[in-house]
Amino acid sequence: MKTLVIGASENPERYSNKAIHALVSHNHEVVAIGLRPGEVAGVTFDAEKKAFENIDTVTLYVGPQNQPDYYNYILNLKPRRVIFNPGTENPEFISTLQKSGIYPEIACTLVLLATGQFE
Repeated sequence: MKTLVIGASENPERYSNKAIHALVSHNHEVVAIGLRPGEVAGVTFDAEKKAFENIDTVTLYVGPQNQPDYYNYILNLKPRRVIFNPGTENPEFISTLQKSGIYPEIACTLVLLATGQFE
């Protein structure tokens, strides 16, 4: 089960950084995209929208105003679900995902992992 973190950051204060650490520590396979190149917990990333294969979950750490750049990219990856972390909720994109058969989940990746609900 592969998870794509969109909005990855090397800044340890950022929730995307904490999420990558938590996903790795829970033995999840993680790939990531950031605004600039970096590395967190052994996960190397850059800004390129790579054609990753077998993405189960996309977890968003970019605000609604910056999400349109990722709509087609995410839809083409055909993930099972997209997690909208706090502050990333976007009714327009949620509707688009639902119409494409992708489950939008309004949740916090860190909480899902901590409570054993990240499946």
